[in-house]
Amino acid sequence: MSSLDAHGHEWRAGLRFPWPTPPANGEVQAVAEGVLWLRMPLPFGLDHINLYLLKHAQGWVAVDTGLNNRQTRDAWERVFEQVLGGLPLLAVICTHFHSDHVGVLGWLTERFRCPVFMSASEYQAMHQLGANNDPSSSWAFRQHYRRAGLSTEQTEALFPLLNSAHFRPQVPTSFHRLSEGSELNIGGRRWQVRIGRGHSPEHACLYCAEDQLLIAGDQVLPRITSSVCVQVTEPDANPLREWLDSIEGLRGVPDDVLVLPAHERPFFNLHLRLDQLRDHHLVHLQQLLDACTAPRSAVQLMAVLFPKVNGQFDELMALGETLAHLNYLIAQGQLGREEIDGVFRYGRTPVGAVARPVLGQL
Repeated sequence: MSSLDAHGHEWRAGLRFPWPTPPANGEVQAVAEGVLWLRMPLPFGLDHINLYLLKHAQGWVAVDTGLNNRQTRDAWERVFEQVLGGLPLLAVICTHFHSDHVGVLGWLTERFRCPVFMSASEYQAMHQLGANNDPSSSWAFRQHYRRAGLSTEQTEALFPLLNSAHFRPQVPTSFHRLSEGSELNIGGRRWQVRIGRGHSPEHACLYCAEDQLLIAGDQVLPRITSSVCVQVTEPDANPLREWLDSIEGLRGVPDDVLVLPAHERPFFNLHLRLDQLRDHHLVHLQQLLDACTAPRSAVQLMAVLFPKVNGQFDELMALGETLAHLNYLIAQGQLGREEIDGVFRYGRTPVGAVARPVLGQL
């Protein structure tokens, strides 16, 4: 349920949205002086990404880029002509390495010969993503999804999706490093870098204390939750622990900040949203514990958390999230796992068991 206040702001689930509707794809909405919200299309169920343009001297700084496809490049061409007023991009800041955020990064930076700013871990992960690595040749890929409970046929069916050009960003050859506490002076504003983890290795949020603006990327979203997934690259990772810790760290940002997320609409009431996100994952953790009265595979448990999955991409993300929650519970000492006929089975551990990290199966 939602309602409008006297200022025309929409209230939904305790969050306040200053703009009831987003701009159309390829168009912009001013959210502060010299800060434009730019909407770009995505060919998924989540059909858009929010980019931000920051005015600086005789040009602009872009935050994130959109996906690597013709639709994104065509939209950027219209932005160059109709929004930027003939002024160049002076730099591109990338919050993190995911393909919808860095897809045309190389194309933009080559066109304007401008620098890239991002964290070191994200830059390295982006280059790994952009490399021509065919998962169909990887025994580790097949083993990972077999252990999760997918059949050989189901795993093979993932290869065309993962080899799509959508997931192969155009990468630059150099970058300027962002770290926790780094400051960027853009258009007379000081933007402080706040690093989050769990959704990606070293996700950079940008916080302007003077104007109470937080460019949050995917670290804080207003309605959906950030994907927190275990992937084949690190099958025993505990990204949910990192993500929950990062969410708590963001409470150092004032509650009345205007949050500028990478998806959906800008909103107020940051701390309430942090509570909601934490509670969402606590519910998922309890659901898994309740479901593990007998040993079950990750695929079976995925159906508990995500009973409605539409398409292969959503299934891949849902399985990664399920594994993240399972690894968290193992690290807490609440679940154990055993490999049976090549598939990991998860079950409750005895009361009083000692928490331990997840270790690779030997």
